[in-house]
Amino acid sequence: MQIRSFQLSDYRSVSELLKEVLSEECCEETMGPFARQLSWDSDLVLVAEQAGTLAGVLIGTIDQQKGYVYRIAVKEQFQRQGVGRALVANMDNRFRQRNVLKVMIAGDKHNELLRPFYESLGSRQLDFARMSQPLSIVAG
Repeated sequence: MQIRSFQLSDYRSVSELLKEVLSEECCEETMGPFARQLSWDSDLVLVAEQAGTLAGVLIGTIDQQKGYVYRIAVKEQFQRQGVGRALVANMDNRFRQRNVLKVMIAGDKHNELLRPFYESLGSRQLDFARMSQPLSIVAG
């Protein structure tokens, strides 16, 4: 599996993955912030590839020296194979490189459904918290 920064050529595949994996409401709420994050800092949008296929995506952002995991989505056929765990670990490393003081999970009803996954990560406690501003208006 390869984890890398989003590239423009990934846009269609990532959009399709989000539509496939997320609920319709969650996908609608995610697309605008996803596009804004790409315009601010595409290095905080990670994709996972397995055998040449897009397996997952993680959208992160930084707000006032706090790193946020905004949204994660893994294709069903790749779930429970460590893709999500690898995406979160890679994002955590990127946050550390940028001197982020604390890593948080953007607290919304969609991420709340993934609480068992985040709690299973174990080694580093990730707190659920509201961002000081929603990703739709954070300036990167």
